[in-house]
Amino acid sequence: MSSEKDYSVLPEVTIIQESAKIESEEHKPKKLRVCAYARVSTEKEEQEYSFENQRDYYMDYISKRSDWEFVGIYSDFGLSGKNKKRPQFIRMIDDCHAGKIDRIITKSISRFARNTIDCIQTVRDLREKGIGVYFEEQALDSLKTENEMAIGLYSVLAQAESENISANVRWGIQQ
Repeated sequence: MSSEKDYSVLPEVTIIQESAKIESEEHKPKKLRVCAYARVSTEKEEQEYSFENQRDYYMDYISKRSDWEFVGIYSDFGLSGKNKKRPQFIRMIDDCHAGKIDRIITKSISRFARNTIDCIQTVRDLREKGIGVYFEEQALDSLKTENEMAIGLYSVLAQAESENISANVRWGIQQ
């Protein structure tokens, strides 16, 4: 018996022509629906420029990515990150729950929230739905579970900074 294979007889192969390929929306890679969240805490004139710069930056940043679909910019002007009643923030989270957003981009954890519990709960809630928050300043993606401790630490620092600012303002008023 010979261990060599007989390659003179090959099975018949059907060649599918290029035009026979099925083109469908289902087979195209889905673009991530991305929004940005911008916030400034006071209505001072110099912060108005910061606010406008954040909005311009994110509009350009998201629109340049061919794998992203620009959903919009949610922005609260003159509201503290401790405030749970930020209308645009609430609208953005509602739009996430409605399936309109896949990813949120924001400058930093302190722009997103200045309350540790609110920040962590919101990030976890969104992550359960497959929605990520990317914090640019800290270079943290909330979809990566290894980043949760760092997000928690930065949110504690953001809350402490906010409390310190409030204490300094109260002290200044009392003096």
